[in-house]
Amino acid sequence: MVVRWIIAIAAFLVVAFIGIVGFGNFATGIDEEVFYDIEGADSFAVILAVALIVGFVAYAAVEYAQTRTFASISRQFDTRTIVLMPVAIAINIVLGAAVANALKIPIYLDSIGTILVGVLAGPIPGALTGFLSNMLWTYVVPPPFNSGAAAAFAIVAAVIGLVAGLVGRAAWLRPRPNRPMGQLLTGAVVTIGVIALMAYLSFLGYEAIIGESGITVANDNVAFVILGWLALALVVLTVIGLLYMLFARRDLTASYVVIAGLGTGIVAALISAPISANLFGGVTGAGTDFLVAAFRQAGTDIGAATLGQGLISDPIDKITTFFVVYLIVSAMATRMKARFPQGERLFDAPATDAADDGEWRGASA
Repeated sequence: MVVRWIIAIAAFLVVAFIGIVGFGNFATGIDEEVFYDIEGADSFAVILAVALIVGFVAYAAVEYAQTRTFASISRQFDTRTIVLMPVAIAINIVLGAAVANALKIPIYLDSIGTILVGVLAGPIPGALTGFLSNMLWTYVVPPPFNSGAAAAFAIVAAVIGLVAGLVGRAAWLRPRPNRPMGQLLTGAVVTIGVIALMAYLSFLGYEAIIGESGITVANDNVAFVILGWLALALVVLTVIGLLYMLFARRDLTASYVVIAGLGTGIVAALISAPISANLFGGVTGAGTDFLVAAFRQAGTDIGAATLGQGLISDPIDKITTFFVVYLIVSAMATRMKARFPQGERLFDAPATDAADDGEWRGASA
């Protein structure tokens, strides 16, 4: 399994490098009407899509050479997964468009469907859901939900789905209620520490640029504004919900949610930062712009400012998203979860250290 992933990633990187260096068109500059480099966005979308396909073909070829089957791929795509994917794509686009077009807040919420599919079905369906969401968002979805530059970030969405699938496979989102006090105290330090740090960094950036002017409403479409405020409410409820899980239900999975969101957010920021800096000059028109401006005001170059913005806003966004997905899968009936490829890894875990050890051995097998 490890060999397949190594070869797939190597094939992707080689094709992506050759495509970007040899065939990409990134010199046309930012179009003043849409505020991003249109040719550059299309170049990123096409080149990285081809690289992703080559990486997948390499993975499948190695698996077939090893086993004479495509079992690890086919078992992730049962009927329920295939039915869920279009619904997940619609959720991504509707919520993502609402946040981007309504309120200037430093989150995206365009990967709830992607992470849900990844957790329930596996890394490959998760990656495909994220990739298709962004491609359709640009090239198929009509206004006002259309996003001209979303396809350039399809690779980021695919990686988010891939990571979510691995998180689900490792059983990180199974409930862990009534844990011993020692485990809960450790979890509390991690959970509260990460939340406090993200909130503090966001506050500093927000105050540096916007001051006391408040949240900016960027669209007078009532539906967008309502959805945007609901998205902001999700962030607030996530903090409350995580603390409730940890201290009222004594559910240690709150810490797993925070770590999964933080890690996924960092990975997403590292990949998306150079794309954003190239296409937008770091300024996308979204709610993350004030963070970019704060870093620029502090004297950093555009690449560092865009990366700094991503390392703040992406973890906040992904922690919120993982928490929402955790609530969804927790609310699902056990029988329904069991019918998805990774559903059994979302069942309640017994409150014993031995059970956790067995869980990790099973997840790594």
